[in-house]
Amino acid sequence: MLTVPAGIVFDLDGTLVDTTYLHALAWWQALELSGYVVPMARLHRAVGMGADRLLPHVLGDGRDPRHDEDMVNAHDVIFATWHDRVEELPGACHLVGLCHRMGLTTALASSSAGRDLEAMLRVLDHPDFDVVVTIDDVRDSKPSQDLVAVALSRMGLEPSEILVVGDSVWDVKAAQAVGARSVGLECGGTSRCELDEAGATWVLANPDELCRELTRAVSSRRDSQSADSA
Repeated sequence: MLTVPAGIVFDLDGTLVDTTYLHALAWWQALELSGYVVPMARLHRAVGMGADRLLPHVLGDGRDPRHDEDMVNAHDVIFATWHDRVEELPGACHLVGLCHRMGLTTALASSSAGRDLEAMLRVLDHPDFDVVVTIDDVRDSKPSQDLVAVALSRMGLEPSEILVVGDSVWDVKAAQAVGARSVGLECGGTSRCELDEAGATWVLANPDELCRELTRAVSSRRDSQSADSA
């Protein structure tokens, strides 16, 4: 059973907002404009990395780094056309609110920044995260530990006290790199098997299921405390 942490570090895209496939399509179109054709499935699996890692990951030795800035800018322009159509994933807003009501410290650790981040926070009705860490705050993006490590430092918590919640194997690997437990969510399109193999501590369907698991864990802890005091 999932145990109640002192804090939760949330990924954003594919975890709280339904954007994973939109990012994959935006990258596909952006790369095509620069003359690269990459299978959509490969791009989907790379979403969650920052552009600094995604481009060399999907293009390999055939990449001309001189095109990087053009591809990143094209992706951003294309993705921005869908900002107003993005939806929260099931239970996302409720989950962040539940964490606050439970007294948990919350952090957002995302490879997004700027207008993309602001647009996604609007989708979630501007949730009041205690800590927000973006790609602008770190040197390396996921699967590097940097985003999660900075979030931990600002939260004032130890790795053993938190959960990292994300939808990709990169989120799981970032959690492992700092020694934290992780919850992998299938709602970003990564399978349970892949998340398990990456080392996720728990794998759940979406934020709504995590809400139920946290509520169950709180109830179980309360019952245990009552039994101990009886």
